[in-house]
Amino acid sequence: MALFGIGIDLVKVSRIKAVMERFPNRFKTRIFTKNEIEFCENRANSYLSYAVRFAAKEAFAKALGTGLRGKIAWRDIEVVDDELSKPSLVITGKALKILGKRKVHTSLSHTEDYATAIVIIEDIPTR
Repeated sequence: MALFGIGIDLVKVSRIKAVMERFPNRFKTRIFTKNEIEFCENRANSYLSYAVRFAAKEAFAKALGTGLRGKIAWRDIEVVDDELSKPSLVITGKALKILGKRKVHTSLSHTEDYATAIVIIEDIPTR
């Protein structure tokens, strides 16, 4: 495996909760896709679900090397779970153009107070 980039992020759940309580609709619609909002709103602890997805987006942007300051959009990165709840990222828009055919690996974890994500981007060798 040829490593392209690695990113990690740690989010305090109470920080996400405070922002969401202050700017509920604006924050959600700017950061999360419709699918993510629907998923999080149907969880017992929606703030925790939002926090871990926020961490995943930050970690991806770090691994890609762009950050999230205008280069790519937050909603270009969508966290989805498979039938066994294994998370993966669906990348679209400008982020996909930069990512190209590279492979993305992600792992998410959380406690009641913190959410964390790690993203590894693998360079696919051309033949």
